[in-house]
Amino acid sequence: MSIPLKDRVIIIKGAGEQATGIACRLYRANFRRILMLEIPTPLAVRRQVSFCEAVYDSSMVVEGIEAVRIGDDLERHSAWAAGKIAVRVDPLGESTARCRPDLFIDATLAKRNLGTSMADAPLVIALGPGFTAGTDCHVVIETNRGHDLGRLITIGMAAANTGIPGDIAGYTKERVLRAPVDGIFTTEKQIGDLVRTGEIIGIAGNAEVAAQIDGILRGLIRPGSAVRKGLKIGDVDPRGETGYCTTISEKARALGGAVLEAILAAYNI
Repeated sequence: MSIPLKDRVIIIKGAGEQATGIACRLYRANFRRILMLEIPTPLAVRRQVSFCEAVYDSSMVVEGIEAVRIGDDLERHSAWAAGKIAVRVDPLGESTARCRPDLFIDATLAKRNLGTSMADAPLVIALGPGFTAGTDCHVVIETNRGHDLGRLITIGMAAANTGIPGDIAGYTKERVLRAPVDGIFTTEKQIGDLVRTGEIIGIAGNAEVAAQIDGILRGLIRPGSAVRKGLKIGDVDPRGETGYCTTISEKARALGGAVLEAILAAYNI
């Protein structure tokens, strides 16, 4: 007998912005046994739409869907029974062998394979460059913005990382805040604040971080986080819509739809 969708176990490696968009899309499609694996100190920029924040705060709600941090298999089953997504700190992926998932999704967007294998599950999906479909996973999903965003790749690789942030209202690199030096990031700003060009957003180490354009702080890493030079620590949205801070982006929704397409195609649904 075929296993109902809601009973299929899904492991998502990563619980950042894009992984969260995927998890929400699958949850709304009636997949309810979702476990997301994270590192002990995730550094999400778009924190208000990232389930990895449950690592710090025990729970996180995105667009009405709640994820909770769990510590063992009993808590995982309790979270699922309560209709919640489970998030576990498991940087080595030890949960994979124990859970024996039906589906495994690498959504870390690390630009390289950090250990994902086709042996992780009957269906393994990986997002972005660094994976080869047919070797590392069954399906690769294109993550570059543009014409091919969300395309399923069953043979070969996704496009190489361009290093250029997506265009929003004509801005690319200008809208991204990066740490100028190694150090601890401190700030008095909050996600959703309106900022102006040249305004100091925070301090990384002993160096100021200033906005390069006017806009809304759509994302900002947690104050007190250790950062390295060049790390993305914030995102200024020139559109000025505060509602965008708490809602899943069009890219994350597109990737979630692509993952859903890959699953349904694999199961002939």
